[in-house]
Amino acid sequence: MGIVEAIVLGVVQGLGEFLPISSSAHLVLVPWLFNWPDPGLTFDVALHLGTLIAVVAYFWRDWLELIRKGFRQASSREGRLFWYVVLATTPGGLAGLALEHQAETVFRTPWLVGLMLILMGLLLYLADQKGRRQINLWGIRWQEALLIGLAQAFAIIPGVSRSGVTIAAARALGINREAATRFSFLLSTPIILGAGILKLKDLSPGDLDLFFFSGVVAAAVTGFAAIAFLLRFVTTHNFNVFVWYRFLLGAGVILIFLLRLH
Repeated sequence: MGIVEAIVLGVVQGLGEFLPISSSAHLVLVPWLFNWPDPGLTFDVALHLGTLIAVVAYFWRDWLELIRKGFRQASSREGRLFWYVVLATTPGGLAGLALEHQAETVFRTPWLVGLMLILMGLLLYLADQKGRRQINLWGIRWQEALLIGLAQAFAIIPGVSRSGVTIAAARALGINREAATRFSFLLSTPIILGAGILKLKDLSPGDLDLFFFSGVVAAAVTGFAAIAFLLRFVTTHNFNVFVWYRFLLGAGVILIFLLRLH
């Protein structure tokens, strides 16, 4: 892997992890489209570390308060939200453990990625239109948290998008755009941390080279920027721009896949 590829993939991860466009889809498609070699599991650790740094750097004050209240004042609104995040994390974590092999193999077929980009774009559009109620972050109940967590389990399939499917589920349940986005980002922290820890066993000191750290920095910087951008964006805009991006990218991927068969 060259330094340019490492930075490009880091940027792709940072943007795709937090914008509802699917980082896993883009990490499959970019090497496929440009005939780049598979960056390998070691670089996956770098990308997860970068996005973990981004979300912790942005929400560290929130997390300190949530953890403190979660263990000391569980009935407070912050305490309840902490345990709702824990509850919502469980289905996605179990799905990741159960389907890790499939996620690295059969789920990475380009035509499937393209199809999931389109289908999830449609679901995001419909959910955003349906979400007429305006439940805020503190109005989320354990039932909504569990349903959002169950939806997150489908993000194991590249093209679905972890942020996309959790935001769509939250919007369908009547949670407002800003609260849906913030809850999705809080929910990403334990999932990204868990995914990184799972892959640490494949890491050796010799893997910590320039390419590794280039991916970490690129993913961290762009991830932080993506979080800040989307939280501002959703206060005055819907998700249609991401829906159309998913439609166009998914259709393009399927077309290229079919052309390459001949």
